[in-house]
Amino acid sequence: MLHTTVANRLGRGLIAFTVAATSAIAAMSFTASPAVAGTGTTASAQTQAEIGDACTSADLGKRHAFIKSAEVAPTITHFKGWYVTDGSLGSQTVETTTQTVISVSVGETASIEAGFEVEALSKAGTTAGLEVKMSYTSTDSTSKSITWDFQKPGYYGLYEGTKKVTGTYGSLNCNRVDLGDGTHALKWVEAPDSGSYTTYTTLEEGAVRCEDTVPAGSVMRKAQELLDCGTTVARTDRAAAAKAPAPVATRHPADRLTSPAASLTCAAGYYKIGTPDQSLFWTAPGFLQGDNVQLKPSTIFSLNLDQWQMCQGPEINGIAEQVFINHSSNKCLAIAEQSAGNEGSPLVQVDCKTDDLQRFYTYRDVPGSEKVGIQNKYTGYMIGHDRHAEGQPLRQYSSGRQDGSGTYVLLKV
Repeated sequence: MLHTTVANRLGRGLIAFTVAATSAIAAMSFTASPAVAGTGTTASAQTQAEIGDACTSADLGKRHAFIKSAEVAPTITHFKGWYVTDGSLGSQTVETTTQTVISVSVGETASIEAGFEVEALSKAGTTAGLEVKMSYTSTDSTSKSITWDFQKPGYYGLYEGTKKVTGTYGSLNCNRVDLGDGTHALKWVEAPDSGSYTTYTTLEEGAVRCEDTVPAGSVMRKAQELLDCGTTVARTDRAAAAKAPAPVATRHPADRLTSPAASLTCAAGYYKIGTPDQSLFWTAPGFLQGDNVQLKPSTIFSLNLDQWQMCQGPEINGIAEQVFINHSSNKCLAIAEQSAGNEGSPLVQVDCKTDDLQRFYTYRDVPGSEKVGIQNKYTGYMIGHDRHAEGQPLRQYSSGRQDGSGTYVLLKV
């Protein structure tokens, strides 16, 4: 038996603007369910799951998003202070400069196309009561020309901006729950996986003067503040900005290293992980066969490459981390590092080290059943495969496999 210990991640004239000078961020929660911009997927199209709802063994390899927090901040992406005199009224084109670039993101993903990330952004838009971007995009990082018809002289702020929506999400997974009377049931539970997201609403552009009365909390009010008009409005906004909560932190790839140090307790013996019909099993590659873990039949020629030792780490929300060590190669099951944020990234075997890419959560069926669903700790993605066939690589999917093929059996050898 192998015992493993792991050490665990922005006067008048030209206006200067920094990201730090943000307006007050208003936490908003609504019951409205607007249409959501982006991929064409709407919140109503998503399968709904709530904490405590019943699930089935076919859901063990699936995952759903729920929103823990949503904060809305009017944000100026482009700005220019501009004097207009009686002799320069009429249409003018003003070159604004970039102030802030906003990129849509969810957790660790390199792209947002479908699945869990779209569901999270959809629910974030519903929570904030806003139409938000639901696919990967960002605001313009270069200067922008704005053409405006000036009817009155004055000092104007030419701007483009949006409402930036940030917050945190959690993951719902199907797992066995002790009902307290000696029986168990499968229910959707809050899993250890969580992260942060960023998105934004439709861009708007315009011009505003110090004399204009504009709505509080609007993008136009934010632009008016940048004019530094010296009014009560501007002073109030600056004071509120000083009390704005800190921005939501995003995880850096280096944070995959687990901390603090934690010991792993390895169970005696070995396990096979297979399809429910037990015809194909998770099998590590042999010598000179690459790194990808594949589905293969278990035979006398498998050379123990289909057997895994399970080593348990700390628990979060009652769900323990697991490390899977191959019996034959003595290497660890992991998500491929170079494509860890990608949908469909393969499972591989690599040298064991302190790395959350090598840690997983196992969700179990009720006692008497060996069915399980398996989730990577770092990416939050569920493990599954494209089709039931020998030689198919095991892969990660943000929402799991909706056909139920992310459910496996865990068999003691």
